[in-house]
Amino acid sequence: MSKSLTTRSNMDSQFLFNIVATLAGTLVGWVLKVLWDAVRDLRDDVKEIEKGCVMKDDYRIDIAEIKGMLARIFDKLDTKADK
Repeated sequence: MSKSLTTRSNMDSQFLFNIVATLAGTLVGWVLKVLWDAVRDLRDDVKEIEKGCVMKDDYRIDIAEIKGMLARIFDKLDTKADK
């Protein structure tokens, strides 16, 4: 009878361990999925932000064009003031 009781106790311990391990694995898997989804969403957000940003070279070209236009306007104003 004591051998049967010990075997049953070992089976109960193993069953309890299996339940705890399954629950822990499920929790860890869920946390990893949530983190993975958050990282994917952040990547998508960064891509959207990059689409709306102006590249440094484009900005420099645009500023150079604006400075050129302003220089022509000031030259015209100077010639008008001289007359």
